[in-house]
Amino acid sequence: MNHASHPKPATSGSPTRMTTGEAIARSLIAHGVDTLFGIPGAHMYDFNDAVAREPGLRFITTRHEQGAGYMAFGYAKSTGRPGVFTVVPGPGVLNASAALCTAYGANTPVLCVTGNIMTHLLGRGRGQLHELPDQLATMRGFTGWAERIDHPTQAPALVAEAFRRMTSTRVRPTALEAPWDVFGMTAAVELDVDRRAPPPPPPDPEQIAAAARAIAAARNPLILVGAGALHAADEVRRLAELLQAPVTAHRSGKGILSNDHPLGLLSSAAYEYWPECDLLIGIGSRLELAYMRWSWQPKGLKTIRIDIDPTEMVRLPPTVGVVTDARLGTAALVDELGPAIGSRASRADEFRAYSARAQRAFDSITPQTPYLQAIRRALPRDGFFVEEVSQMGFTARVSFPVYAPRQYVTCGYQDNLGFGFHTALGVKVGNPDKCVVSVCGDGGFMFGVQELATAVQHGINVVTVIFNNSAYGNVRRDQMTRYDGRLLGADLVNPDFVKLAEAFGAKGVRVDTPEALEREIAAGFRESGPVIIEVPVERGSETSPWPLVHPAPPAATS
Repeated sequence: MNHASHPKPATSGSPTRMTTGEAIARSLIAHGVDTLFGIPGAHMYDFNDAVAREPGLRFITTRHEQGAGYMAFGYAKSTGRPGVFTVVPGPGVLNASAALCTAYGANTPVLCVTGNIMTHLLGRGRGQLHELPDQLATMRGFTGWAERIDHPTQAPALVAEAFRRMTSTRVRPTALEAPWDVFGMTAAVELDVDRRAPPPPPPDPEQIAAAARAIAAARNPLILVGAGALHAADEVRRLAELLQAPVTAHRSGKGILSNDHPLGLLSSAAYEYWPECDLLIGIGSRLELAYMRWSWQPKGLKTIRIDIDPTEMVRLPPTVGVVTDARLGTAALVDELGPAIGSRASRADEFRAYSARAQRAFDSITPQTPYLQAIRRALPRDGFFVEEVSQMGFTARVSFPVYAPRQYVTCGYQDNLGFGFHTALGVKVGNPDKCVVSVCGDGGFMFGVQELATAVQHGINVVTVIFNNSAYGNVRRDQMTRYDGRLLGADLVNPDFVKLAEAFGAKGVRVDTPEALEREIAAGFRESGPVIIEVPVERGSETSPWPLVHPAPPAATS
């Protein structure tokens, strides 16, 4: 559940005559929205004009609908506040659909506001501008909830419902549409609706007691956290310290317990401990790391799960499941366990040994590890690292230390190639006083290169590092090793990224050592606009990170 804002109940007021567009814009402001990403278009003109007349709303013009969706995603993922974007219907919605799929997979509160064809033509198949056979059904396929506004009086309540659906129970994106003619329709509108979200289900005392008994009996528990625990960092730390149990994460949960805390293990270090584990405690996590990436479980492993989504208990049944908010459930567990466990001896030295073994494995991954270490040194402790589906991104998932929740921005299980640069711009808009570094491959960066114009126009200082190996590196490796070197579409011809950056009006530099990269990143953070740093990498030279990302089981368990 999202706890970034707590909308208050409405107060009674007099209805005011306004358009649907105005009612939506004012309702967004009432929910704390101050920024919209998007592209204006004919179906949306009355809404666009309403936004233009609201001084409390900043509009970030993008160069592609996918960019608008991903910037809203980055804004939401990094702040915990809903990100909102607006695009035209039909092709605009479809262009942005990858970002909505990403928000769905990464449990991120994103709202899409779009239009539709004229009301009297809906469902008639007349081939009107931007018509889809059933746009509402299409949007419902990759959001948690979508609805149509048919009259101005419906707008405030439906906006409130969209926010409730985004931030209650499991966090999901939502969408609202209105027909072209409805945006400009006027009526007497009551803006003061109830905006409160329902409280999460409280922890069941019997399930908490059962979980506590199982934990107290375990010798080597491991805590695995995901996006559902981003707001529960303090409670997770208290549980870990009480149990002297390590905490790890795959992607979205990185930083919930800082990796410089003695109990905060990178996933590769936690894998060193995994054979000894007899109890897995999953908090706000789908448990992808333990049940998909690691692909095997220690004999006799028991599982405790705290998750607000009851379907998780069916999808992967635990020994004990507690359906509740991660913060409430973990706090209840700490309260139950404290008197029974007392004070346990520190295991910090033991876990440092696991981390040291993992570091030796990281050191064998070149050139990724030296460059990632340079980025970590240059990035301030409170800065944001935005990954990409790339050799650097894959390696970072297992080796890049993170010190607080939300500072590692990931695409979740969708693994959308090209999401990173767009997303990083939204991260910076949402966190204007923090440093943001985007790490891309050449293939992924070119998915969103046009948004360099957006970054220049709006003065968005993201430092983007492009590791240019002139290939879709993962595809090329697989074709070389698994298909006898028959290459198909894997090798790329790229522009000169430095000149390209300069053509957009951005700063561009090229480096060829980790030390130079560290210097240029630090310098880039002092610029007023976007910075592109190209790092040439010999095609096919990277060590595969997959033995760490998806390790093979020990011979004894194969």
